[in-house]
Amino acid sequence: MNIVQPYARIMNLPERSDEAPAGIDLLTKIEWCGRISHRSEEAQTEDSWRRFIQAVVLGHGDWSIVEHASVTVDALVDRGISHEWVRHRLFSFTQQSTRFVNHAKKVPPEFILPETGNAYPYWLDAIEHAEQAYLNMLNAGATPQIARSVFPNALATRIVTTGNLRAWRHFLLMRTTKESHPQMREVTISLLAEFQDKIPLLFDDIIPGESQAKNLRLPR
Repeated sequence: MNIVQPYARIMNLPERSDEAPAGIDLLTKIEWCGRISHRSEEAQTEDSWRRFIQAVVLGHGDWSIVEHASVTVDALVDRGISHEWVRHRLFSFTQQSTRFVNHAKKVPPEFILPETGNAYPYWLDAIEHAEQAYLNMLNAGATPQIARSVFPNALATRIVTTGNLRAWRHFLLMRTTKESHPQMREVTISLLAEFQDKIPLLFDDIIPGESQAKNLRLPR
């Protein structure tokens, strides 16, 4: 049995040759798109994105122009968390298939361990029985898509998610709160830190562990 560590990380931002965060290119794109409405593209400079984002997006509340820039995230979570993840319908998803991946031949079954505490022996026993039942079904002639029915929510799944920056802001506002599932926070809080590090301004006001009610009062 393989127990793996969950993660979520940005995967499509190129490294810049200077010391600026990688996401600056996204912000300059947002600025250019936003300037189209007033035909002020000629006023854009190398560092005007900061003043523009602060004035137009954060100050004036024009979050629609943030939708012109997208980010792709690669995540490894359990199936229980992925069920919550895909509820954010404005994203595009590609997820590891349990129908077509034969875990006896290709990728061994991987599981994500929750904070079980004293209940760990019961969790381990259930996982070992589920894994053996899956392998027994395959050996008896069942296809992977039939045998998958015995897998628990703890089964690890790889999911790639693409969405615009406004959609990611809403996702991080909703999924880093104290009400979020502990295994969701395990990956989203570090993901939020990466967004804050690589894409200045747009995510700076999101505080991990804040209440959902308070986060929903923030611009989105």
